[in-house]
Amino acid sequence: MSQAAADIVLAELAKKPKMVLGLPTGTTPIGMYDALAKAHKEDKVDFSGVTTFNLDEYVGLAPDHEQSYWYFMNKYLYSRTNLKRENVHVPNGAAQDLDARFAREYDEMIKNSGGIDLFVVGIGQNGHIAFNEPAAEMPAFTHVVELTQNTINANARLFDDISQVPRKALTQGMATIMHAKKILLLAGGPAKRDAIKRMTSGVLTLDCPASLLNLHPDVTILDC
Repeated sequence: MSQAAADIVLAELAKKPKMVLGLPTGTTPIGMYDALAKAHKEDKVDFSGVTTFNLDEYVGLAPDHEQSYWYFMNKYLYSRTNLKRENVHVPNGAAQDLDARFAREYDEMIKNSGGIDLFVVGIGQNGHIAFNEPAAEMPAFTHVVELTQNTINANARLFDDISQVPRKALTQGMATIMHAKKILLLAGGPAKRDAIKRMTSGVLTLDCPASLLNLHPDVTILDC
């Protein structure tokens, strides 16, 4: 799955060296990042023209915090390729006025870049995409969200204690994600199979936010 995902990214990059790439964090894409870093080390790819926008970030964690998503991306991708620092973007969970100002500015940066060419996303066990949790309603664009206990429990393994897991996150909304020209969804492991089954059932529901991807004309699902 990881190599297949990397091959798709590399194929898109070969067609458009200055592509805009949307990226996720979590354990699922690590293998893909390893494969991309390996391709760069072997001089098979040049990332210098690529612009990236990450899906989300915990509220309250500064970029240098070991559990922040900026730290994660730097560890697994940025520091291992020639991506330019000015071209990589992760929401700043420590910024002021997250909803009122920063979220709006993040969406504007994506729009001004020409939009996302390829968005790589994961899926949660409850069908969430990024931190767009199951709900009766949800904001369409980048926003602050309260994390469900299910997601807090799933992320607790990354912290010393579950009490340290942030209760809020800043996330791109489903409309922001759906505006991407192409979407690649990665689902690693049997724990995600029920979510994939619900997503592909043909029923659109905010109880499974991933189901909204059925409305997109170009979605590829890779699972293992």
